[in-house]
Amino acid sequence: MVRCMIVDDEPLAREGMELLVKEAGFLDLRASCSNAIEANRVLAEQPIDLIFLDIQMPRIRGIDFLKSLEMENRPLVIITTAYPHYALEGFELNVLDYLLKPITLERFLKAVNRAREAVLPENYFFIKTHNGYEKILHQEILFIEASQNYSIIHTPRGRFMTLTALRAIEEQLPSTGFLRVHKSYIVSIDKIQALSGNELTIDKYKVPFGKNYKDPLMKIIDSRLIRK
Repeated sequence: MVRCMIVDDEPLAREGMELLVKEAGFLDLRASCSNAIEANRVLAEQPIDLIFLDIQMPRIRGIDFLKSLEMENRPLVIITTAYPHYALEGFELNVLDYLLKPITLERFLKAVNRAREAVLPENYFFIKTHNGYEKILHQEILFIEASQNYSIIHTPRGRFMTLTALRAIEEQLPSTGFLRVHKSYIVSIDKIQALSGNELTIDKYKVPFGKNYKDPLMKIIDSRLIRK
């Protein structure tokens, strides 16, 4: 997820931007600020990857706020404004993009996709199969199974067998989102549908989990458990 923040003094503009952020699906809105002082406080308290920054604001203009941030540690910035003449000044400050209000969803997605490419690590890897090479997206993986000398990657579009060892594949996966639940199985946490006895239900499959791997799995389930 791309951690983002909105900075705009107009409540309606902030609400509109919040709706656009929800539409993207990969943006994590950490704060919605009405001025640069609030925004500066947020930046001091937590990491932010992307700022949607209005230009015309009271007290401190968006451009002046942008100039005050250290370039080396500055988040990506997408300017949002109703005034096109600020575009040149913004690009001279190395902003990622410039969105002219009113902002359409199509134009918004084009801008934030650029941010995603800049912020997020590669979300795929290649494996060697008997037919050549196959690209596997992280988000399509249901689970990965070690079987004799092979690893089998289960996805909605089919099973892919490779001579690559399970541990080698595990090293290519992001540190969050996947969990080894058995010496022979790695699962995508988001794809777990149910747990019963010593089996997980993932899509149409039953995946066993070992007792030595139970504690990390139960911690994840417990952290998402709805309580009375």
